Amino acid sequence: MQTNLLRCKACTILRIENMLTPIILTLAGLGAGALNAIAGGGTFLTFPALVWAGIPPIMANATATFAALPGYAGSAWAYREDIETDGRPSLRRLILTSIAGGLIGAGLLLVTPEDLFSGVVPWLLLIATVAFAAGPWLARLAARSGQHMSESGALGLIFTVSVYGGYFNGGLGIMLLAAFGVVGMNNLHRMNGLKNLMSGILSVVAVLTYTIAGLIDWSGLIIVGVSCAIGGHLGAALARRIQNTAVLRGFIVSIGLTMVLIFFVRSLG
Repeated sequence: MQTNLLRCKACTILRIENMLTPIILTLAGLGAGALNAIAGGGTFLTFPALVWAGIPPIMANATATFAALPGYAGSAWAYREDIETDGRPSLRRLILTSIAGGLIGAGLLLVTPEDLFSGVVPWLLLIATVAFAAGPWLARLAARSGQHMSESGALGLIFTVSVYGGYFNGGLGIMLLAAFGVVGMNNLHRMNGLKNLMSGILSVVAVLTYTIAGLIDWSGLIIVGVSCAIGGHLGAALARRIQNTAVLRGFIVSIGLTMVLIFFVRSLG
């Protein structure tokens, strides 16, 4: 009889978890879409939510990258006129650099053992969180210095960030913005447009690689992707009403640090 009671309790817990999973994924997608539209950092919500849903970390990373694609495309289209302005490095070279970096990053992910990736994830989240927190400061510092990198040095830095983005999508946007600031760009509209264009292009390359390798969790993608698109639309409307983005940035950083702590505890366990 006691065994039957334990089985009933286990079944009840399983049913609750099955009911909670789509709710958690939907809320994470809505929140991520809104955050990406306003300030970035949406992967801090979608990646942990997918892992919580029982999806292995590498597959969760690939699925979260796929889910972010519609937002990148929409934002890049909105900035299309600014992207086309002249600048150095040229748009063609930036696109080729992002493709090469995204492909290499995705390839590195494919050959990374699951256990190793699980151990690296907390450090990747920490890097993304620090970059997100320090991004505006780095951009201001670069603008004040008035110094410009050589074109080869600029492409090398952006290539490195693109490899990171192909391997792990968290914090990619703000890292690209920081890199643009370091190399001497100062047109914020062009920087934002390039950020979304390059994030989208390298993510497409990475996602195609992930899909061929069978790393996309399609059920999770549908829930997170649709809710992320809805959240992005709502977030764009909300962004116009937010006056103090520093508070929002602090909130996102606190989410990132919480996720870092949780994943460090998981890796130690």
